[in-house]
Amino acid sequence: SRWWLIKSVARLGVSGLWTVGFTDFWLGDQFCSLAYSLGNLYFVGCFYTQYPYDDLTLQNAWSTCGAEANWGSYFALAMLPFLVRFVQSIRRYKDSKLPTHLINAGKYGMGIVYYFCYYLWRRDESDDGASFVVWCLAAVVYSLYGCAWDFAMDWSICKPRAKYPLLRRDLVYTSQIPLYYVASVMNLVIRFLWVFYIPSWSYFNLRSFICSLLEMIRRVVWNFYRLENEHLGNMDQYRITRECPLPYSVDNPQQEDEEDEEDKA
Repeated sequence: SRWWLIKSVARLGVSGLWTVGFTDFWLGDQFCSLAYSLGNLYFVGCFYTQYPYDDLTLQNAWSTCGAEANWGSYFALAMLPFLVRFVQSIRRYKDSKLPTHLINAGKYGMGIVYYFCYYLWRRDESDDGASFVVWCLAAVVYSLYGCAWDFAMDWSICKPRAKYPLLRRDLVYTSQIPLYYVASVMNLVIRFLWVFYIPSWSYFNLRSFICSLLEMIRRVVWNFYRLENEHLGNMDQYRITRECPLPYSVDNPQQEDEEDEEDKA
């Protein structure tokens, strides 16, 4: 399993060179929820290279290694998963010619714009400047874009004429119907957690950590319903069955003999 993970992560680094499989884009989505962790890899490297263990100025690490002074490096690391998924979506469109992949690529492109505006705002440290307004607009668009895609495509819910309102016709977790609604509300709320960055409170980094942790939890829940939808799609397209329906009817000789005997009787 470790070798599989290493190979799968390595494939992400060369996305677009060959056909994109489910493992490729599913793993890419996992890394999209780790943007905060990836961005802070710069801080880890800067901290351990510039501040020895016995240095008395460790409290100044955030001023020299933080996102405000090094926003470009933070952004470059945080946007990598979105760039990978963007390239994968373009490759899937090239292979299938389905326009939905272009729409999906637009979602990840919007994610890159969102993080660019976010770190640009962190650099300016202004709560009423142009960078703050642009970031808020980008955040609203990206949150609505991502949530709509989650519901309509990744989970395939909000279908008309479903047995349970706002869900879909076929469900796997039939004994846990209320959890579908809990997961939907949680997905929507966490998509808009960026609003907690707006108030000028203390402990900004703590707020960022909590929001990022909740995003990881959202992704774990998202995985259950994304894999459920993939499983149902495989069943509908007969990719996980040994028997496929024939496009014509097949007469059963035994059944015809029985019907003839009944007619004679």
